[in-house]
Amino acid sequence: MESNKTKILKILRNTDGYLSGQELCEQLGISRTAVWKYMKQLKEEGYEIQSVQNKGYCLMEVPDVLGESEIKSRMETQWVGQRVYFYEEIDSTNTQAKRLAEEDAPSGTLVVSDCQVKGKGRRGRVWTSPKGEAIYMTILLRPQIRPDRASMVTLVMGLSVVQAIRNVLGLETSIKWPNDVVLNRKKLVGILTEMSAQMDYIEYLVIGTGINANMTAFSEELKDKATSLRMEMGRPVNRAALIAESMKCFEKNYEIFEKTQDLSGLMEDYQAVLANLNQPVRVLEPGHEYSGIARGINERGELLVEREDGTVTAVYSGEVSVRGLYSYV
Repeated sequence: MESNKTKILKILRNTDGYLSGQELCEQLGISRTAVWKYMKQLKEEGYEIQSVQNKGYCLMEVPDVLGESEIKSRMETQWVGQRVYFYEEIDSTNTQAKRLAEEDAPSGTLVVSDCQVKGKGRRGRVWTSPKGEAIYMTILLRPQIRPDRASMVTLVMGLSVVQAIRNVLGLETSIKWPNDVVLNRKKLVGILTEMSAQMDYIEYLVIGTGINANMTAFSEELKDKATSLRMEMGRPVNRAALIAESMKCFEKNYEIFEKTQDLSGLMEDYQAVLANLNQPVRVLEPGHEYSGIARGINERGELLVEREDGTVTAVYSGEVSVRGLYSYV
């Protein structure tokens, strides 16, 4: 169920000019006093709402406010992100999504935080998570697929975020296989999928996505490897809009994936944004390194690497780290 605050935001955003308090009362079935209280709350949260006697209310500017009402008021999905848990600060959105999964939260539940104090990257790395600058979100899924297919869902999310950035900001980004979104050869988005499974079925998956949205600087060690949407565009971006569009794209792509339980229906779109395509790569397998040319992915999401002798090796995402020969990408 949408809260009245969520409904008011949605109505104001879709109204040109002013909307009278009386109309809001009638649409929502609440009193004038209740409308006034919600408007007061929204102003305190940072929304610029103009109220003019005999004309009503007008949303003048939509600031980069993150909150449950703001995110839900932008959501255009059937089941993904229909239940949103928002936190000002949390240990990690993945950890919280796993807690909610253990409490029987439904598939599609979305966890968002403005700040993480124990953000996680792949292979136990720390993901730096400052307040008010980035997107930290995790989607909980209960897929009817075999555990060995779970890693493909990470690629589905990577593709969805690339499409969302294009749709909201008009910016073309690419994917460093399997799931880092990059721009101008620097990392913009990281994705971490974790699973609770038995031998033959998945209890749940959580897919955590961190997007460098409004950072204006990075530490010495990261500045040559990472970038943000704000640094690339020269202006701040609205994080809630990007979250909602990412969920919309993910829902569509995930349903294509679910039909075949592989990436055959998404391969063409994925290859089109693959940064490594037809590029020299070095595959870093434990105890075994080799070079080759990346020839795209197969329907299982494995990277096809053509080696010097002409043979093609399918590289499984869980086993290796792929670096471009001459740069991060």
